[in-house]
Amino acid sequence: MDPQKMSYEAGQAQGQVQGQAQEKTNNLMDMASNAAQSAKETVTEAGQQVMATAQGAADAVKNAAGMNKK
Repeated sequence: MDPQKMSYEAGQAQGQVQGQAQEKTNNLMDMASNAAQSAKETVTEAGQQVMATAQGAADAVKNAAGMNKK
């Protein structure tokens, strides 16, 4: 086989491997980003539930003590 053709094919193979590696890297980055976004949303929802529960408890105490002004 001619050295120029071998060099060309080696370059092609290297380019293909690099392309595949870049695609896998991009997929992993997307998965990590999605996981982070999901975690953020979960924590935000949990925080909102805690706030609502605390507000409900505070209102219950105010009602029981006759301090709730409505």
